[in-house]
Amino acid sequence: MLRRLHGLPGIALALALAVTALTGAVLSVQPALDRAAAPAIPAAASVADLAAQVAARHPGVSAIRLRADGSLTAAFDEGGTRGVERIDPATGAGLGPYAVSDTTRIVTNLHRAFLMGDAGRVGAAIGALAMLGLSLSGLMLLARRLGGMGALLRPIRGTPAQRSHGELGRLAAVGLLLSSLTGLWMSAGTFGLLPEAAAMPPTVTASGGTPAAIGTLTGLNTVKLGDLRELTFPDPADPTDVFTLATADGERLVDAATGATLAITRATALERMNDLVRTLHTGRGAWVLGLFLGLASAMVPVLGGTGLVLWLRRRAARPRITANVPARAADTVILVGSEGNSTWGFAATLHTALVAAGHKVHTAAMNEVSAAHLAAPRVLVLAATYGEGAAPQSAKHFLSRLAGLPGQPAVAVLGFGDRSFPHFCRFARAVADALEARGCPQLLPMKRIDRRSAQEFAQWGRDLGGALGHDLVLTHVAEPPKTMPLVLAGRELYGEAVGAPVAILRFQAPADPRTGAPGPLPAFEAGDLVGIVPPGQKTGDAMPRFYSLASSTHDGVLEICVRLRAGGLCSTFLHGLRPGGGIDAFIRENPAFRPAKGRGPLILIGAGAGIGPLAGFVRANAAGRPVHLYWGGRSAASDFLYEHELAQHLAERRLTTLRTAFSRDPEGSAYVQDRIAADAPRLRELVKQGAQILVCGGRDMAEAVTRALEPVVRPLGLDLPTLKSSGRYVEDVY
Repeated sequence: MLRRLHGLPGIALALALAVTALTGAVLSVQPALDRAAAPAIPAAASVADLAAQVAARHPGVSAIRLRADGSLTAAFDEGGTRGVERIDPATGAGLGPYAVSDTTRIVTNLHRAFLMGDAGRVGAAIGALAMLGLSLSGLMLLARRLGGMGALLRPIRGTPAQRSHGELGRLAAVGLLLSSLTGLWMSAGTFGLLPEAAAMPPTVTASGGTPAAIGTLTGLNTVKLGDLRELTFPDPADPTDVFTLATADGERLVDAATGATLAITRATALERMNDLVRTLHTGRGAWVLGLFLGLASAMVPVLGGTGLVLWLRRRAARPRITANVPARAADTVILVGSEGNSTWGFAATLHTALVAAGHKVHTAAMNEVSAAHLAAPRVLVLAATYGEGAAPQSAKHFLSRLAGLPGQPAVAVLGFGDRSFPHFCRFARAVADALEARGCPQLLPMKRIDRRSAQEFAQWGRDLGGALGHDLVLTHVAEPPKTMPLVLAGRELYGEAVGAPVAILRFQAPADPRTGAPGPLPAFEAGDLVGIVPPGQKTGDAMPRFYSLASSTHDGVLEICVRLRAGGLCSTFLHGLRPGGGIDAFIRENPAFRPAKGRGPLILIGAGAGIGPLAGFVRANAAGRPVHLYWGGRSAASDFLYEHELAQHLAERRLTTLRTAFSRDPEGSAYVQDRIAADAPRLRELVKQGAQILVCGGRDMAEAVTRALEPVVRPLGLDLPTLKSSGRYVEDVY
């Protein structure tokens, strides 16, 4: 719900918000320009000094104002000629006519009312309300993603669009909240929704004597010129008229003959609030604030663009669910926990089959679970497991929300995972246990689907149909990934002598037949994944094999390290490729496994083919950030992957230190965790400096590294779960 509230107003009002934001950004520069152009007001100058100087030049002066742009102006009427003149605060000399430029007037009107009068002002108020909602919901979404409001300053991970949207939104949030709140206040004042601000001035009678020299009037002499808002001169034809002097503190009436202050009307709290709101919204009188607000406003179109990209990607990635009735009207609720959206495909197949069987079905993400969902007669949970048994993205908050909700529907839990991983369907098991603990009847025992097997899914459907009392046929055909052809441009083979062949393969796009040059590659970064569909497996049941990328698009090649696995369909195929051979592949972003931005140290740890993305991180380190690489192989003579490139990176300072360990080295075998234990004091100091640790390789290696690092960080009052939660310890483990 929060995501919908954040996304829909932004999309619906994108153009109006962009106009308001861009015109606000243009206007925000004006206070700084005005400050640079306006003459400085002498600190010792009084209102009486300037009034006397101006009156000497213009006997018909009627008012002197210190305007919001910092200009001092005098209005006069002499011989039937009326005018407004800019004046020098030091001498009272004229500086030329005062006029607001047509451009400024148009931009201001566009900002306040879209050039549409009162109707436009209503639209601007709605825009301010929408901006307030977008800013608040955006901060709440970001906080939820990063782990709470206290984590809002943590590094943001994700795709380039996700990172830029989050980082720009976080930077602009304070300014946008301030602008929207003050804009709403000013709109309320415009439409009379606030009480009257000004106090009723008292009725006074002047002495009626001969007017004294203005420079001698005590009531004007005691007020600094810098405090002036407006000075209104008495009517020469009315001896009972008085000077009216307005400042931020209020209004005073001064006798023109005696200089006595006849009355003072203090500014009300509402008047002071209106002045503060006007300053906070426009930056008038606070040019630094104005520039900050302008910067925040200028980010709105960019945030709109990145937000639209994210919204479109989410819509495109999730299968369209038809006949999705409201949760309160459903007899069957399907809750989906998915990381890469493949589980949504199975949910769509199940949804369609149940609707065809006459059920009223509602399908939603597990994160959206509510009392309405649990009030349905039955709930079917389709849950994938992410990483080391964790909840996938669309189910991260399911268990905590479930604990606070009523309801005991009949349930069936279906887990999706890969049996080769030790934590096969662990999250689905946790969900099943939580539902059992709250007393929910089981429609079926929990079942686990291995590697998205359509056959196992169909069998579960038959079992579910039996529990429901009717046939249920689930024929699921996964949408095949959209691939692009790539051609092998070069290969290096290592490890044959120790019986563990590893190939470094570099691919290019097919050559353009007109020029002969390689075509463009898709966008990717080191650490992303390339999915490769083995030959003869391009059916809906194909399981792509994923490999971590050791290169980025800027390198001009798509590079991977592939270890030959006994019986491995894809690794056997890739090792058999020769230059010129082709593959079908697609890119899957892996933003969780990337170095954090900044200059903090990086500790890279890997073994075997896991060096691929780590070598890519080093290659991309043109800025010379401190990078320390720990890597383990079998034999320095046989499978020292990237040996010559790493030596060059050491010379160029892209790589700060390199620690290698070879388990079959005749001069002394060792594993990468041994090097970590030996370097514990040095690593502890790097972690103390804020280092980020990235680990890539096999599961056994990763577990050994974890055991070696725990005593390294413990003396610092840290542990690896804490480092993981803050993004300072990340793994890509297979």
